[in-house]
Amino acid sequence: QETGNPEVRFMQLDLASLRSVRAFASAFLRQEPHLHLLINNAGEPRDPPGSPSAGPGRPLWAAIASSAGVSAGGTTEDGFSLSFQVNHLGHFLLTQLLLERLQSCAPSRVVIVASRAHCAGRLHPDTLGRPPPGLLSAFQDYCDSKLANVLHARELATRLQGTQVTCYAVHPGFVNTELFRHTPLWLKPFFLPLVWLFFREAAEGAQTSLYCATQEGLECFSGRYFADCRLQEPWPLARDDRLAQALWEASERLVGLVGAGESPLP
Repeated sequence: QETGNPEVRFMQLDLASLRSVRAFASAFLRQEPHLHLLINNAGEPRDPPGSPSAGPGRPLWAAIASSAGVSAGGTTEDGFSLSFQVNHLGHFLLTQLLLERLQSCAPSRVVIVASRAHCAGRLHPDTLGRPPPGLLSAFQDYCDSKLANVLHARELATRLQGTQVTCYAVHPGFVNTELFRHTPLWLKPFFLPLVWLFFREAAEGAQTSLYCATQEGLECFSGRYFADCRLQEPWPLARDDRLAQALWEASERLVGLVGAGESPLP
């Protein structure tokens, strides 16, 4: 209604539930014969008036606004840490389930919204999906998931060479969205003024995602990392091809694609 475009369709997707991801993909593939662009961008909807505040159990939807993901603590119904599943595992499964359609409609693109916070990420494939230890567990989990986003784009590009499906990881900038509703109460008096003074509005934060989705001539940069609508080098760990491959293989196991005949890639 806000866009005035009757062709816009909303379909519910809870990234904190792999069951919901599979149901969404199945419904989409039945209803839509074409798919040219997939933007993996996790976020939370605003609460409607009179509703309770969002918490770790509240549904989290894909393709909302311009936040760089979800940073709340907690565990999903699938037994994974909330941030890591919503920001990486849910998108990994969704991309795999839709990949055959993207290939049949090529040229097509996948844009994965990451974050500069990937520089603080640490990934250990044998403990993937478990909440990190320590006082700042939720923050570390968020950084780990953002590193996974950058590595996902890198490995996906490697596996899609020659298919005319390209992918890009993007840092949207620090954006004033509902992402910060989970900031601890004791931090809010210090943190929120910085958000209002220095952080971007959501429309501005969406610009790099839109650039990678629509700009001509980016195909040769598939798998690369963009910020401020420019190609940039990510943190060295995010350029580790062996880690990218290990993350891919571990993610396949965790979401149940290995041996299930669902993965369209070798």
